[in-house]
Amino acid sequence: MQKKIIILGSTGSIGKSTLEVINKNKPLFDIILLTANNNYKELVRQAIKFNVKNVLINNKKYYLKTKKLLRGSSVNVYSGDTSISKIVFEKVDFTMSAIVGLAGLQPTIDSICVSKIVALANKEAIICGWEILSKMKKAYNTEILPVDSEHFSIMELTKNSNDKKIKEIIITASGGPFLNITNKKLKKVKPKEATKHPNWKMGKKISVDSATLMNKVFEVIEAYKFFPFNKKKYKILIHPQSYVHSIVHFNNGLVKMILYNPDMKIPISNIILEKNFKFPKSKKLNAEFLNNMNFFEPNRKKFPAIQIIDKCLKFGPSTPIIVNASNEELVSLFLKGKIPFLDIVETINRIFKDKEFKKYAKRIVKSVNEIKIIDTWAREKINKLCIK
Repeated sequence: MQKKIIILGSTGSIGKSTLEVINKNKPLFDIILLTANNNYKELVRQAIKFNVKNVLINNKKYYLKTKKLLRGSSVNVYSGDTSISKIVFEKVDFTMSAIVGLAGLQPTIDSICVSKIVALANKEAIICGWEILSKMKKAYNTEILPVDSEHFSIMELTKNSNDKKIKEIIITASGGPFLNITNKKLKKVKPKEATKHPNWKMGKKISVDSATLMNKVFEVIEAYKFFPFNKKKYKILIHPQSYVHSIVHFNNGLVKMILYNPDMKIPISNIILEKNFKFPKSKKLNAEFLNNMNFFEPNRKKFPAIQIIDKCLKFGPSTPIIVNASNEELVSLFLKGKIPFLDIVETINRIFKDKEFKKYAKRIVKSVNEIKIIDTWAREKINKLCIK
């Protein structure tokens, strides 16, 4: 029996990786819906290749172009913020939620209503809206599974474990492209350099987050949300090879880790495939490579972003929403050449001192609209701080 699947953000890197996994098992999947923001040409190509029933192009200006390219096909075309519940009328097996940014939160909420399992690759949905998602998954009896390599690994390592059994949970970080350059040189790095990740093929924004280590700030916050373990047990270690994704130290003395090549198709396939399906080919273990793996504590002077983790816990439940919005704005300004690289983390720290900060940080959000209010305030404040 075919598994019915929805892919939100199918033209992005996670969406494409999901389709690559499905392509190797094509007869076993029925793609009910693909969505994209602007890349309508790729969306159309995917729809035709995989015989998709419905597509949604979020940007309305591309609706007619999408419709024209799919003329004569059986594909239904939707645009804008059309709710998934108005497109899909049956419970599907999986939704891959891979829309980048806060824009992915509402579609993720909608997908919970129509999915047995939601595989979640959208950091912002977790960081900003986990409390809403948690209530929704209980109401609709939907399982939410993490796709990020670190959280997928923690999930696998801690199955059947509780907080009393665990001493320490370690999330690894590659250190990004600037791991071995001096702090003095960091002042002059360019966007082109910051987006060259040494191990992963990622978008520009997440590549910059890796360079600042803000991606690990968000991943630790995500882990707090996903897993019911003591927040003080989480730790970050630099591991330049990106082969070990998470390490769990248990109170019985055992240390377990999950190792695999930096390829998102591995966690994706392990979430959406069953044992008898075709999994992506993995490289043979290389003893020389294993013998040359490195782990070390992050340099807090080079990566001051690490200190933001404690501030997210200290200042109020909506602090992560403010940090996420601030970081998105600052990375965008850096990529446009309007601020230097080091200003990203420095400016986030400045917003904590703003006279209005605590008012927003202490809010307990109950809706997407409330999240957007806090998000908008943070973005506006960041842009004011960056005006010279």
